[in-house]
Amino acid sequence: MLTNKSILITGGTGSFGRAFVKTLLERWPHLRRLVVYSRDELKQFEMQQAFPAQRYPGLRWFIGDVRDEARLTRALEGIDVVVHAAALKQVPAAEYNPFECIKTNVLGAQNVIEGCLSAGVQNVVALSTDKAAAPVNLYGATKLCSDKLFVAANNIKGSRDVRFSVVRYGNVMGSRGSVIPFFLERRKSGVLPITDPRMTRFNISLQQGVEMVLWAIENALGGEVFVPKIPSYRITDLATAVGPDCRQEVVGIRPGEKIHEEMITASDSFNTVDLGRYYAVLPVGGNYDVDEYCRLRGAKPVAPGFAYDSGSNPEFLSVTKLRELIEHLGTGVQA
Repeated sequence: MLTNKSILITGGTGSFGRAFVKTLLERWPHLRRLVVYSRDELKQFEMQQAFPAQRYPGLRWFIGDVRDEARLTRALEGIDVVVHAAALKQVPAAEYNPFECIKTNVLGAQNVIEGCLSAGVQNVVALSTDKAAAPVNLYGATKLCSDKLFVAANNIKGSRDVRFSVVRYGNVMGSRGSVIPFFLERRKSGVLPITDPRMTRFNISLQQGVEMVLWAIENALGGEVFVPKIPSYRITDLATAVGPDCRQEVVGIRPGEKIHEEMITASDSFNTVDLGRYYAVLPVGGNYDVDEYCRLRGAKPVAPGFAYDSGSNPEFLSVTKLRELIEHLGTGVQA
């Protein structure tokens, strides 16, 4: 699929970027070029120690921001596939600095699109978030705008051979800034803060996210928002798995936070299909309708009114399973 291809990943020094680069280099050692594009020179330096030039001559390191259209356009020269992972993601920071979030997540997304169209890129996959479904905070709203931009980019490609698609999933298990590292740190105090005991979240591993993006690169027709079928967990069960002897203290839900993660709303059900491993939310008024897409991909339409959220999800992880997964992360929690 990617042999002799040139690939660029924006935000390539983040948790996803590192895992994505590692997987690509293991499976496709003969990539023509793999460009890591990010604005943090320290993270690039640290990442270069893990991927030395002598062993990986196809790796390139571009300092740049997706806000900088000229720099991005230069980096995209000769690129076949783009994975757009760069974003400002912290909900409180976005609420306090709203236009900075807009500059990166919305204007930066459009810069990626324009650069890909100009450079002749063939395949573009953008990473989204559950918070883009019925957003209640600015971060989610900017990612919804980004999703819409990438889906609509298929309408302006003209005769270019390019596909734009989106991959949407929730917080990655154990990633920086997520609840597991937070609980692991706070368990030393003997008290774990619970925003709301009813709260649930989807669970996806970093590698599952990587595999989904690779699947989208190979299978997207263009315009889809792909959503994985993954299990949920209760926040109280996660707290028990991390600190079984800790007291759980309810502190109240934070501004911009949902009780349950949503990835597909009931309003999306009329243009959502079931692909087996994944759902796909199809573009309204795109180049194909639901019936045609189902014929092309062997998919099935979901029932009208279908919604996919972590609270009504039929599959939940037990405390035992959560402990096993956390131990697999190498966090020091014993199962």
